[in-house]
Amino acid sequence: MAVLRVPDKNASLADEHEIRRFLDERGIFYERWSTDVGLPADATDDQVLAAYDLWLEPFMEKGGYRSAGVVRVTPDTPNLDAIRDKFSREHTHSEDEVRFFVEGSGLFWFHTERPEEEVFAVLCREGDLLSVPANTKHWFDLGIRPMVCAIRIFTDQAGWVPRYTHSGIEHRYRWPL
Repeated sequence: MAVLRVPDKNASLADEHEIRRFLDERGIFYERWSTDVGLPADATDDQVLAAYDLWLEPFMEKGGYRSAGVVRVTPDTPNLDAIRDKFSREHTHSEDEVRFFVEGSGLFWFHTERPEEEVFAVLCREGDLLSVPANTKHWFDLGIRPMVCAIRIFTDQAGWVPRYTHSGIEHRYRWPL
């Protein structure tokens, strides 16, 4: 289950309902899906998508999403430094960025520019689904030894191209996984 942290206030949330309420107030969608689907350790991308079709299909239909794919990042992933760099700089997208964590974890950072908390982070783990609304300033931290298998959900993959803000704010915040 996710953990939410507001570092400038030294505050954390670990209760699913409190996290959902906090994120809902900021227009960010969060929910938990079961990961007890009986996937083999060496599951193919097609097997992963088929295992979660029961949840994916209605979610995608309701949100107008048209495609889904699986992304996997491990310490052995080729070009890991380039991938890490692409995700770890503050950016926005012209459409929602939706991720369901099948395995592993990753840290989404948000820069809301709200006076009461400028930056907060959500550590997503297996079973967490998070939707970053279009045009929301954020970045993603894979952690020191990345281990992520996630389903990406798109309206149009072209809308997922990052638009970097060049603010540099991401350099002020770290939360090792």
